[in-house]
Parts: sequence; structure tokens; C-alpha cells
Amino acid sequence: METRTYYDILGVSREATLEEITSAKNALAKVYHPDANMHNDIDTTAYMQEILEAYRILANPDKRKKYNRTLAGKPHRVFRTYTVGKPEEEGEDPSISFVTYWNAACRLNEIVLQSGSLMALHSKREGLPLKIFKRLGKKDKYETELTAQLSSLSMQAIQYISILKMAEIPMSYWQSDAMNWVLVRWGQKQNMDYRILFDKYDAYVEQNKSNAEKLKLRSQNKQFHNNLKKLLNYAVG
Repeated sequence: METRTYYDILGVSREATLEEITSAKNALAKVYHPDANMHNDIDTTAYMQEILEAYRILANPDKRKKYNRTLAGKPHRVFRTYTVGKPEEEGEDPSISFVTYWNAACRLNEIVLQSGSLMALHSKREGLPLKIFKRLGKKDKYETELTAQLSSLSMQAIQYISILKMAEIPMSYWQSDAMNWVLVRWGQKQNMDYRILFDKYDAYVEQNKSNAEKLKLRSQNKQFHNNLKKLLNYAVG
């Protein structure tokens, strides 16, 4: 069995920039930090140490070059964290791990959150003064820029949605609560089918969440799905 590389641990490609490496480290640290898992009686110290060790090497240009040389001659594993790739004819690319899908979900949530604020501004611009402005045959520059931003965000969202759909992860689990829960358990046993873990997440919520917490999760999911649907209306093409 092939040993995981530092790139695999952080879920980035070998061509990743320092910014991408740092972003991946920070995102994983939020989930794997021991303090974040004490209430679940899960010891993630070993995983956190792996993440910090990978970052220590890859964030240092000289150490990264030396490390890359040790990988020379080994198969170049394409870790498609932020790009959409075509599925392999033989099945799922073995170089892809759940971290790939977790990162896609994180970015999608960030995009939906950002677009929510922009769409609120856009709605305000649809008031009477703007309608009068349009009747005069003039274009509102601010509205044009706002629409362009939302269109760009919608196209980015489609990329991450494609990744999650290819992974056969239902939309109901794209929210951070479910993805974070599965990430921690998958990290403990990475040969386990992550799809099974989503079923376990449902059981966990049912057994451990109060009615108020369940209601809050459902409300957050509904809001996320509504905002995502609105955002996709801005997609071009």
C-alpha cells in the first residue's frame, strides 16, 4: 500500500501555492484540533501532528524542494482538490480522498455565504428608483458589476457541486456540520467508505442532538439550499 504524502495529508496538489497550502492547513486544523473534539471523546492529536508536520515541510521552500526530490521517480498522484476532473473509466481515481470532497463543500459554503450578502444588495437595487432608471434606457453600472460578481460565484459553485455529485454525496450533507463530522471519523479509518459514515452521522444526530438542535440544523440546511438555488439562477450559459 502506497504511503500517503504530505500533499495527500493536506489535500492539495504537488503544484499547490503557499496560500493554498496554508488555507488547507488552517481548514483541517479547525476540524482536527484536539480541543475541538474533546466533547466527542475523540483523540485527534495524532492527526493534528500529521497536519502540522506536513505544513512545516511544504510551507518552507527549501524543505519542500528537498521533500519533492524524495518523491522523484514515484507515481505522480493527481490530488484534484479544487478542480473538476472526468471520472476514470475504471472507476474512482484512487488519488482522491474524502479531504477533496470536504474542501469542495467548504468552498461551496463560503460561496453561498458570500453570495447571500450580494443577493441581498441586488434585491435592494430592484427598488423603484432603479426601475425608473431602467425605463429611461440607462444602465446602472453598480447593478451590472453586482450581477457579474454573482455570475462568477455561480460558475464557481457549479464546479464544487460537480465534485460533490461525482462523489455521490447528497445535497442534504453539504453543510459544514455533516462534512466536519464525517471528516473526523474518516480520518481515523481512511479505508472506510465515507458514504457509510453519512448514515452514521444521521444516527448520531438522531441520538445525540436535542429537538432544538435538530430544528436548527434543518433550518440551516433549508436556508443553504434556498440561497444556492437563487445563486445558480445567475449562472451564464
